[in-house]
Amino acid sequence: MKITSEEIKKIALLSRLTVKEEQMAVVEKQMSDILSYMDLIGEVDLTDVEPTAHAVPLRNVMRADEPRKSLDHGEALSNAPEEENGYFKVPKVLQD
Repeated sequence: MKITSEEIKKIALLSRLTVKEEQMAVVEKQMSDILSYMDLIGEVDLTDVEPTAHAVPLRNVMRADEPRKSLDHGEALSNAPEEENGYFKVPKVLQD
């Protein structure tokens, strides 16, 4: 499928991209190649192919979400580089 320079300019405008005139021939060829490939893919017979959300089956590999005992407050603070009034003390990240 052939795409025109005007169509490329319109697509660039809508997608907020800048395509310089010296790049136009390269972009035109690349987009035409992509659209030709899409036409080729559209010719594939998919009548017996079941639609899927993923190419490979997925499964959840995380543990079950069950309540369990958490760290003791003192144990959590034991590895902190600095602690102040029972809280983690971290460097200031916001300016006044």
